[in-house]
Amino acid sequence: MTAGGASSAASSGQPPRHRTISPITRRILAVNVLALMILSGGLLYLGEYRRGLIQNELKALTIHAEMLAGAIGEGAVSVDPVLGYQLSKDQAVQIIRRLVETTQARARLFAPDSALITDSRLLRPGGMIQTEELPPPNPRRRALGEILDLYDEMVSFLIRREDLPRYEERWDQKAHDYDEVRHALAGETASMVRSFGDDRLLLSVAVPVTRYKQVLGSLMLARSSVSIDEAVLKVRVDILKVFLVALAVTILLSIYLAGTIARPIRRLAASAERVRRSHKREDAISGGEGRRDEIGDLARALREMTDALWHRIEAIERFAADVAHEIKNPLTSLQSAVETARRVKDPAQQQKLLTIIEHDVHRLDRLITDISNASRLDAELMRANPEPVDLRAMFETLVDTHMSTAPADGPRLVFEAPQHERLVVNGIEDRLVQVFRNLIANAVSFGPKGGTIRLTASREGSDRSAVVVVAIEDEGPGIPAGKEEAIFERFYSERPQGETYGNHSGLGLSISKLIVEVLGGTIKAENRTADDGRVLGARVVVRLPAA
Repeated sequence: MTAGGASSAASSGQPPRHRTISPITRRILAVNVLALMILSGGLLYLGEYRRGLIQNELKALTIHAEMLAGAIGEGAVSVDPVLGYQLSKDQAVQIIRRLVETTQARARLFAPDSALITDSRLLRPGGMIQTEELPPPNPRRRALGEILDLYDEMVSFLIRREDLPRYEERWDQKAHDYDEVRHALAGETASMVRSFGDDRLLLSVAVPVTRYKQVLGSLMLARSSVSIDEAVLKVRVDILKVFLVALAVTILLSIYLAGTIARPIRRLAASAERVRRSHKREDAISGGEGRRDEIGDLARALREMTDALWHRIEAIERFAADVAHEIKNPLTSLQSAVETARRVKDPAQQQKLLTIIEHDVHRLDRLITDISNASRLDAELMRANPEPVDLRAMFETLVDTHMSTAPADGPRLVFEAPQHERLVVNGIEDRLVQVFRNLIANAVSFGPKGGTIRLTASREGSDRSAVVVVAIEDEGPGIPAGKEEAIFERFYSERPQGETYGNHSGLGLSISKLIVEVLGGTIKAENRTADDGRVLGARVVVRLPAA
């Protein structure tokens, strides 16, 4: 039922379904937008950019920490007679208070015994923790952050993010709570990156405080990744702005591009539907022929195809009319002979009428056979695969066959061609034999007894555009003036004087022309004339592309 319903709908001539958005438009939009989103998605991640900022921040902290440690090592050291060099807590606190403000970082100083000497957050008098009032959160920035956080979560499924240790701070801090501080007390500079549990990071650097290569303590500078996050966010926002502009431009250009493709194709489809419904030769596929692109090529190809179909239909109609006309003539003769035979009592007259009937029956049989062959020829030529055909060998065989079967007083067939020229064409050997047999037979029928028919062949042109030119010349009366093209029409018959009417169907030259043109060649007929204008005979020239 489904197949039948589809077939019925297709055969009912329903117009194509109108779509609001063309599928081509959707595909072009999808491809262009997807490519843009993939590119912008990769830029929004900015993992390497963030890591570079973190490394630069750690380097800056290291420089500040070394400068601060050097100042403490020079200005906050006292000498104990027993213990040697010792850090002076009061002086260290004063130095840290003055210098840590420029770094905007948190400074912590640890003694060699792991005890916390001072913390920049507790540098206010009385040991009070210094507080700072933060600005109220920006709703737009918060919404944007949530969108980017959601994007980061989605990216984390594809890209494995670096696992960082979590920052935890005890109320009684010790040096062994921090790996970098332990390394600094051992005389090495170390840094660490820790996570607060969300996207915020804590960057810390610990350097040894020394005096004459003696480690007197460890200075730890720490700073949050707020500035880094702000810089990354700014870049991501800029990328988002560019992405939105590029997205709008991409959508507009995609719609324009799809329109330049889909609209002409829709017009071509509507024009083709109009031609399908119409029965007028004037209706042709139109729209897009002037374009110099693939759409224009398609429009021109469809128009040419439609013209070719109309020509084929008209040729079939003319062929059917010609066939009906040609068959009607012998049928009329047959009917007249049969009706007369009924009334005639003379045996001689009856025998004459029977001879006419027999002749007309043979004529009908020959006509129907030639018509059947002609109607099948076009389809057979389209299905056949051309192969290299050696015309020299073919003509030598045709000449031998003609000379062995021709009557003694018939025209003599002579073949002439340059000895070393390659006379090979791409064609169908059986059909080429049919062409030249028809042409030779036509020349023989017009040639005088004892005359000569010349068959010549030569190669002209360069290798790529070379053609093989074949000419058949006879010594007959020639072609009537103005009939050089008409002799190739179907059922045209211009026979020599004395030949019995109806021995030829008038399809031989028409079939020959069809075969030659399908093989990409041309055929032309002309008269041979002397210097004084006297007709010496007829010449048929066939030009075929060389292999």
